[in-house]
Amino acid sequence: MHLSDNKALWWWLAAGLLAYIGLPWYAIQDSNGLLMIPAVFSGPEAGNGLIQVTHFGRPWLALGGVGLLVAVAAALMPAGRRQGLVLMLGGGSAALALLASGFLIGARGWAFESITAAWGALGARQPGMGWGGFVVLTALLMLSAFGIARRGYFRGDLFVAAAVVGCGSLLALFIVFPVLKALSAAFFTEDGMFAVTAIIERVASERNFGLDCVTSPGSGRTCGVAWNTLFLGLMTAASTTLLGTLMALMAERASSRYTKPLNVLAMLPIITPPFVVGLGLILLFGRAGVVNQFLEYAFGIEPTRWFYGWFGVWLAQTFAFTPIAFMIMRGVVQGVSPSLEEAAQTLRATPMRTFTTVTLPLLKPGLANAFLVGFIESMADFGNPIVVGGQFAVLSTEIFFAIVGAQYDQGRAASLAWILTAFALTVFAIQRGLLGKQNFTTVSGKGDAGMALPLPRQVRALVHAVALPWMAFTLVVYLFAFAGGFVQTWGRDYTLTLNHFRTAFSLEWGTFGLVWAGSAWNSLFTTLKLAAIAAPLTATLGILIAWLLARTEFRGQGAFEFAALLAFAIPGTVLGVSYIMAFNVPPFELTGTALIIVLCFMFRNLPVGVRAGTAAFKQLDKSLDEASMMLRAGSVKTLRFVVLPLLKPALVAALVYSFVRSITTVSAVIFLVTAEYELATTYIIGRVGNGDYGVALAYCTVLIILMSAVTALIQFFVGERKLGRRKAVAMAPSH
Repeated sequence: MHLSDNKALWWWLAAGLLAYIGLPWYAIQDSNGLLMIPAVFSGPEAGNGLIQVTHFGRPWLALGGVGLLVAVAAALMPAGRRQGLVLMLGGGSAALALLASGFLIGARGWAFESITAAWGALGARQPGMGWGGFVVLTALLMLSAFGIARRGYFRGDLFVAAAVVGCGSLLALFIVFPVLKALSAAFFTEDGMFAVTAIIERVASERNFGLDCVTSPGSGRTCGVAWNTLFLGLMTAASTTLLGTLMALMAERASSRYTKPLNVLAMLPIITPPFVVGLGLILLFGRAGVVNQFLEYAFGIEPTRWFYGWFGVWLAQTFAFTPIAFMIMRGVVQGVSPSLEEAAQTLRATPMRTFTTVTLPLLKPGLANAFLVGFIESMADFGNPIVVGGQFAVLSTEIFFAIVGAQYDQGRAASLAWILTAFALTVFAIQRGLLGKQNFTTVSGKGDAGMALPLPRQVRALVHAVALPWMAFTLVVYLFAFAGGFVQTWGRDYTLTLNHFRTAFSLEWGTFGLVWAGSAWNSLFTTLKLAAIAAPLTATLGILIAWLLARTEFRGQGAFEFAALLAFAIPGTVLGVSYIMAFNVPPFELTGTALIIVLCFMFRNLPVGVRAGTAAFKQLDKSLDEASMMLRAGSVKTLRFVVLPLLKPALVAALVYSFVRSITTVSAVIFLVTAEYELATTYIIGRVGNGDYGVALAYCTVLIILMSAVTALIQFFVGERKLGRRKAVAMAPSH
């Protein structure tokens, strides 16, 4: 009887044993390890775990086999606490031992000089982990998770235990570990010696926090790079929050005729690369831009680079990130209970007093969230500062040049990452501190038949005076960015042409058929392929983590949630640097592969799936899960047949959003691309760096059309379902 109880346990045992003897243990350079399965009994490069132990002098890998054999003995025992103890000792100890050996023994022997000095040089070496090592390690972790459940934790549910251990391991490996690895580099000198003073000297340097600000034509007023970033982040957060709030009030409380244009405007920053706005502004205000040409023609004013610098970056970021603030604030404005406003007017409050004392205070959570998002987006932004920043340096670009430049200074990059992370987490903590103890609940289980009040006349006039010109200006900027790909040379020759599109996306017929001759095809296909792989993994993992947070309770849940949402507070530039520093050496040697880009896509966008799932779970009563459990359905069946069908909109929304964001992201992956795995955004950045704006804008146009098609499809399949429920709620007053 106990054999059937251990069915999942036997499956993982079989997977681990087959991987130990049937898959290459180590990663194989320039080849897929799965193609080398026939050679697993041959040489040290493709050898399995057993061969590595018996023939190639790597006895520490025997720990994996021993752990699996102990787990086999446990599987033959009756299910219970004793079996759990054996599984924990076998699976957990072996997994920890394999991880320890991987970090201690690298491609040159011992990974640390102190161990070499104490124990002498190690004859054997090991490259990064391959398919065999990965599957065996995963199987051991799952077996140890089953052991934890058998000991009575997680209410004895094997699936919940495996999900918590599995998701926790992924978060630790691909978020916490790389971030800590990157930040720790700031404590080491150029000679590799640990010194606390190293980070102090790097962080407190004059280039970071210098107050001797200078003014230059190409950058405006420039101070220390940290002050530049903080100043720019606060400016962008304030402007985007203000404009986003005014646009949200106009969409929900001023006039319904602006709803559709605002919806289109809200989608633009999602479906376009972040630096498209910067390129459009260059065509307007750059040295060869329309405005400077007009000033020269009309008034004889010679064109200058006045636009490049902090003002240009701030303007570009405000254009790019205001729609995100609008989407945040629109949901908050919709959630304000009309009955509260009606109660204030019943007490003879004027419309203006009602707005200032009731409506605005209830918007505080949204204002704080919009400010936080704007601040973090500004600090993490790489595209706009590199395009229109001139000599105005910010932390994201400084980190890039510290890693990619000739200096290759990991210590400086890490110290800059510390500053960037500290700024982001400080604002995050201030936001949580200000709002954490206040209650802003306006939507309860009871129906609310109130009618949303129109804006006071003064507020409506302000909203229209600011938001309408801003909307028009935004559309002009995007139209200029769109038009730039269709003219020969902006500023000199405005002849309409498709040459830029031909350069990037030309097709030819060759001897063997169709030839993708354009220079951009490779980057486009690579981007689509990697984003298509990452998106379903991101959505699935995000929904699973949201389910664990919403429907289960376990020790360490707070740390688990913090790790899951850490990627939101960590700027993309820091995450990209972290991946370079953490995964360029064993045991996880991923630099230069497509896998590291997929993983960066996944964990950079993971908070989107977690937040979408968490919001959806709040709308589902726990009694649905409990009813399924009472009918003797396990966690897997409940999640599959009860929960997931009800989460379909959230799942698909997370899927599409992560796909689109993967295609348009640049700050996190700029460090990870190679000539073989070039992405669309890095190709465009390269063209901009060469001054080839026509091809860059033509590529942006193709991406905009492609992403518009994707979002239109998701609106067609999912959007009506969401909007239908909202319309039903809106019609409630007629009842």
